[in-house]
Amino acid sequence: MHSARPHPRGRAGRLLLAAALVAAGGTVVAVAAATTAPAPARAAVVLNDSEVTANLWEWNWTSVAAACTDHLGPAGYGAVQVAPPQESVKLPASADGAYPWYEVYQPVSYKLDSRFGNRQQFAAMVTACHNAGVRVYVDAVVNHMAGTNNPAGTRGYAGTEFSGYSYPAVPYGDGDFHRPGDNCPTGGAISDWNNEAQVTSCELLSLSDLYTEKEAVRNKIAGYLNDLIGLGVDGFRVDAVKHIRKDDFAAVLGKLNNTVVEGRRPYVAQEIFDGASNPALQARAYIGNGDVLDFAYAKGIRSAFQGSISALANVPNWNLDAPDANVFAMVTNHDLERDGVVLSYKNSTDYVLANYFALAYPHGKPSVYDSFTWSNRNQSPPHDGTGRVTDTVCGATWTCLSRTTGIKGMVGWANAARPVKTVSDFTTVNSNVIGFHRGDRAWIGINDSGSATTATFTTGLADGRYCDVISGVATGSGCTGSTVTVSGGRATVTLPANDAVAIHVNARPGASPSPSASPTASPTASPTVSPGDRIATTFTVAANVAAGQDVRVVGSIPELGSWTPANGVKLAAQGGGAYRATVSLPRSTAVEYKFVKLTAAGAVTWESGANRTFTTPAGGTYAVTETFRGDTVSTTVATTFSATATTVYGQNVFVVGNIPALGGWNPAAAVALSPAAYPVWRATVDLPANTAVEYKYVKKNPDGTVIWESGANRTLTTPAGGTRAVTDTWR
Repeated sequence: MHSARPHPRGRAGRLLLAAALVAAGGTVVAVAAATTAPAPARAAVVLNDSEVTANLWEWNWTSVAAACTDHLGPAGYGAVQVAPPQESVKLPASADGAYPWYEVYQPVSYKLDSRFGNRQQFAAMVTACHNAGVRVYVDAVVNHMAGTNNPAGTRGYAGTEFSGYSYPAVPYGDGDFHRPGDNCPTGGAISDWNNEAQVTSCELLSLSDLYTEKEAVRNKIAGYLNDLIGLGVDGFRVDAVKHIRKDDFAAVLGKLNNTVVEGRRPYVAQEIFDGASNPALQARAYIGNGDVLDFAYAKGIRSAFQGSISALANVPNWNLDAPDANVFAMVTNHDLERDGVVLSYKNSTDYVLANYFALAYPHGKPSVYDSFTWSNRNQSPPHDGTGRVTDTVCGATWTCLSRTTGIKGMVGWANAARPVKTVSDFTTVNSNVIGFHRGDRAWIGINDSGSATTATFTTGLADGRYCDVISGVATGSGCTGSTVTVSGGRATVTLPANDAVAIHVNARPGASPSPSASPTASPTASPTVSPGDRIATTFTVAANVAAGQDVRVVGSIPELGSWTPANGVKLAAQGGGAYRATVSLPRSTAVEYKFVKLTAAGAVTWESGANRTFTTPAGGTYAVTETFRGDTVSTTVATTFSATATTVYGQNVFVVGNIPALGGWNPAAAVALSPAAYPVWRATVDLPANTAVEYKYVKKNPDGTVIWESGANRTLTTPAGGTRAVTDTWR
């Protein structure tokens, strides 16, 4: 077939997102478009603009809510991952009265009544986390129900009865499962872990395997996930996805509603346990349905920190599970830490330093794992006499790395560095001392040895003094920890033994308040005006914002706080470092204003320079788009491409364009679109703001050949901030 290629004209933008590669071809099935239920009325909340997740595994809902409010939200975490919330089997207690942790991966119903709390407590937790700016990702168990080998009479935590292949509370019956000797090629358990038919149709560890080819089963799974979405859940870590056919899971995803708070598709991170030699069962074969957990990355980090961390310079050459853009990155999780193949809290400083590295290195969306301590792999979390998990008390029985000063500081570091997706000037001082920076945004040095080391590093940062976010925080009067001075873009730093030093653009000592940056005029009174005499005025600003700060516009009239920052108008995060609010102002009125950053404690950072000014028009609307003066901001716009395209088995659809984020017209570096809503293929890409973009869609065949759509290049221009969406049909 003749292919229509792009016209190679236009200016390439800055590289902001590593290009995604193609997943192995899977059967594409058309599914009914998801019907989004009307969202209930809720108070407006603003969620943190961060890709960092705290994985609070097997914490109860009360403890998760408290963590969001007191630690995760203020530190700038974007999400919290929580344990499976559905009713699970309650196994017989061991001799010491313990109930094993893996119970919660054996559902007996989709009731939200579990070891971690009831439905009301779960809903309250989601609300508390949202109010703190934190999304909620649920560990979803949808491949199977409980074990077929459970003792007779075993019930769930809510008292639900079940037996073998009968789960009346859902309901599921005999015909809803892959029965041994019926549709499993081996007649029971998986014997060949590289045989896709066995892996997707036979029982994993005697767990009753759901017949996900059936529409009725898909509808029940989607109903459970939509119930969680209706309570505010923002995404899912999906358990055992390798054991579900790709097209079956795509069909389930196509039935899901949009999230309540942000009105977008739920985030999906798929658990694809590693080890298969069959490409169809490897993680990168699943990225058409969402991100994947990167087991190889976690294992590589362990190898480096227990060998030589200079090996971290070679991460781009590691044989990882999937490209950077398609990964939920981790240092450990509940399965791996018990197998000893990755680092865990038992590895002390190696574990802490590895988490600093994972937050600093631009591979996927980083996570920090916290759970309970253990001495055997089946050990239960702390619980009461009924098996229900008790409140988290950090210390001997619970690990709380996510709330330490260094990790919180590195969350802010990751947020500050996020616009730059590449590492520069990776410096190896010796085999266990390294340093690198992310453009002009942030620098880190790591010392995984028993002796302090002093060295000079290229930081990429502007000259001046910075606060080390590992040892303390930046305040209006200085740094609570150590200070690093950058001169000529370089800094001589002493890295303490088994520790790190990290600085970034949003952690400068004595940044607020600055009298020279405060307003230069007194407030003025606004005339009394009727609603019809007002102008909807939109303020948009690009700013570097530290954890715990919000952005406000404050000005000379009462509607903008009369130069009182606490009374200014709070701007909502739009993504990519942009903040926005629309205010009703009196028409034909001269206005003076500035942007400020404000902490909950009242510390104010005024932008530099003279007051900004404009006069509202006599009618219509008005808008201003600015950059916070004194900040160096690289703003990106989350741009969603939706293309309606029919394909044949094994074909996948990509978007490619004239800027690096879209592959620079190279089909091998094009961005993969997800078929979850087939025949609509969709992906969201961070593109540079205020940029004219040319693009086209391509189809890739299993043999690697490329089919370009016909016609002229498509075009779009990204706004100054926020989001952008285009909807197209294959030509």
